[in-house]
Amino acid sequence: MADPGAGAATVIDAPAKVRSVTADVGGLGRVRALGFVTPAFVLIGTFLIFPALWTIYIGITNYQLTGPNAVVPKVVGLSNYLEALDDALFGNALWLTLVFVIGSAVLGQNLLGFALAWTLRSARPWLRGLVEALVLLAWILPGVVVAYLWIAVLDRSGGTLNALLGTPGTAWLLQYPMACLVVFNTWRGTAFSMMLYSSALAAVPPSQLETARMVGASRLQTVRDVVFPHIRGHVLTNTLLISLWTFNDFTPFLLTAGGPNHRSETLPIFIYQQAIGGEGNGRLGYASAISLLLLLANLVVSLVYLALLRRRREP
Repeated sequence: MADPGAGAATVIDAPAKVRSVTADVGGLGRVRALGFVTPAFVLIGTFLIFPALWTIYIGITNYQLTGPNAVVPKVVGLSNYLEALDDALFGNALWLTLVFVIGSAVLGQNLLGFALAWTLRSARPWLRGLVEALVLLAWILPGVVVAYLWIAVLDRSGGTLNALLGTPGTAWLLQYPMACLVVFNTWRGTAFSMMLYSSALAAVPPSQLETARMVGASRLQTVRDVVFPHIRGHVLTNTLLISLWTFNDFTPFLLTAGGPNHRSETLPIFIYQQAIGGEGNGRLGYASAISLLLLLANLVVSLVYLALLRRRREP
């Protein structure tokens, strides 16, 4: 007579066997699988985790670039962070960074990139290719080259802008430094938004656009009621990426070096001035503390956008 318990044991052991098979699909084994991923872990640890931990450690010390504190730094706890929160120059840099991000990324690159993508979708192929090539050229050129081109355009004596406007002697980078930086970054970074929105608009059903045109909807109404619901996720993704890039952008230093009188000193420039530039006497500990605050600001911005994306996906 067959043992009834044998069938039950087979049924009970089946899931365990399935799990053991699916756990190692390639048949490598844990040791060999770990050997394949170890180089990646080493690179991540060397170039990401260790520098981050080292920055956190330096941020709680009085470590300096030169002098006795460069040899034997002392742990000062949260003094650097408390000093930063009480530093008027840090507050000024944080405010200018927000102006720079909102003006040139959230509004400038977003709106101009969408406007170009929306306009060029119905343009002739040669015109579309020409405009896209010019916009991409501004994006792929090295930052140093672009910065010196803009210095030539905005020069007070022989600048192109003064020649076109008939305003000789106007020192744009000295009188309107933040406005110049916002326009500069908008012009330079619009290409990414334009390409992303061009791809997103291609997925909008033409039948819905044609229906909106037949019922007499204006362009603004079409964008608001037909186009935007389809590309809302792309808008949030684009805004997140360009905001983070702009938040950490150091290119403005090539135009104004944070001047005049700290009027264009964004956080990356402020950190550089405190650590290496000379104004902070090489205070690497203080600069590292501010770097961590900048990282936390980036994290907050990312969490806000991710929360908006999650809310959009919920039914």
